[in-house]
Amino acid sequence: MTDAALRHAAARWLAEGRAAMQVQVLSARGSVPRQPGTRMIVSADEVLGTIGGGHLEWRAIDAARARLSAGQDEAHDAPQDEAIALGPTLGQCCGGTLVLRTQRLTRERLEAWPLPAPRFTLQLFGAGHVGRAIVALLEGIDCRVQWIDEREAEFPAAPSAPHIERVCIEPVEAEVGSAPPGAFYLVLTHSHDLDLRIAEAILRRGDFGYLGLIGSKTKRARFLHRYEARGIDPAALARLTCPIGVEGIEGKEPEVIAIAVVAQLLQQRGGAP
Repeated sequence: MTDAALRHAAARWLAEGRAAMQVQVLSARGSVPRQPGTRMIVSADEVLGTIGGGHLEWRAIDAARARLSAGQDEAHDAPQDEAIALGPTLGQCCGGTLVLRTQRLTRERLEAWPLPAPRFTLQLFGAGHVGRAIVALLEGIDCRVQWIDEREAEFPAAPSAPHIERVCIEPVEAEVGSAPPGAFYLVLTHSHDLDLRIAEAILRRGDFGYLGLIGSKTKRARFLHRYEARGIDPAALARLTCPIGVEGIEGKEPEVIAIAVVAQLLQQRGGAP
């Protein structure tokens, strides 16, 4: 579950009047399961989010539910911080230390949650099998995605996560100009001619953080030959990634390609806005 989805779920719980606690990794040193700012929410019968799993999480859930059972007086409503040394206290091999803050989930505390920064901003062109498989993985990652196709019927019937925006427009390459500098792009439409036009628009911008084009080395060579003839900057052409996906992952199933591509996006995130 992404941080944004967890925040949305917490707001829903509050609207439903469900009593809950939030558990946050307040600070950390050394090797720990999750970074500071990580949260989970705990009710009497449900837990959403994770602070790392295992003994640490089980203990935190038990403590949160004990505070829920104790009621809502001032003493139990105040934040409670606990310093935990993972090795000596829990026998975990991580060896780091962290501070957990447990407090009742309230509207005021929810509003204090910072909105998570996206790992990257992506324009994904194409709602075919590979596009759908990639989006399915991105549903669980804090990023910002414009999923673009000129064929509205190709989008799945089920709605996407809030950070996945579906855009049905023609010509689709017109959307390239709306992306921020440093954005990532994936071009994997049903048509080589359409791929050619979209990738050209991105290359002419030149300020992309990553440009991935689905296809073979032969397709890349043919596209580069055309782009060179059209006078596109050689430095931009050198940054075109085709084939897409991290090396060493074999298989042409859409789901396998999607895993390799999303891994590559995460590798490239250092240049994201």
